[in-house]
Amino acid sequence: MVDYNLNILEDRNYIRRNRHISRGIELINPPVAVTGGNRVAIPLVGQIAAGQPIAVPEDLAEGEFAENVELSPELLPQRTDGLFALRVKGHSMVDALIGDGDIVVLRPQATAENGETVAVWLKDQKETTLKRFYHEGARVRLQPANVTMDPIFTTPENCEIQGRLVSVFRTVR
Repeated sequence: MVDYNLNILEDRNYIRRNRHISRGIELINPPVAVTGGNRVAIPLVGQIAAGQPIAVPEDLAEGEFAENVELSPELLPQRTDGLFALRVKGHSMVDALIGDGDIVVLRPQATAENGETVAVWLKDQKETTLKRFYHEGARVRLQPANVTMDPIFTTPENCEIQGRLVSVFRTVR
């Protein structure tokens, strides 16, 4: 099945294969998003890990950041103003295809709809986390996307939404 699809891509001149080398596949005329073109610089403001707070979005416009993530505009939402990026530490969102070391891009916002994936600052615990948000009456449930982990239950007063997830990027190591 894989060989069939690779043969079609090769016949249509999308790839060139070297059958004498393991994984010897080369793109022919790759799209602009792969080779270059205009880039949008998104500030990488830290990690989303327990005990390490992320910057409050209002501070982002004023700060100079040591590192930016440069991405093609085709990979981002239409509005790129105010976006910020964080490096993920941990495995609580693996079932949502967000893994340790991935970079998540978020749009600053202070509210969330049920089911949205958001970065939440837990004031009492002084921790930040990336979870799916659910407001359930007098409590908030922060749901991991990992069947081995339990949700976090807390009060709405303890939650400060920092941003909503708009994109995930993975570097294969």
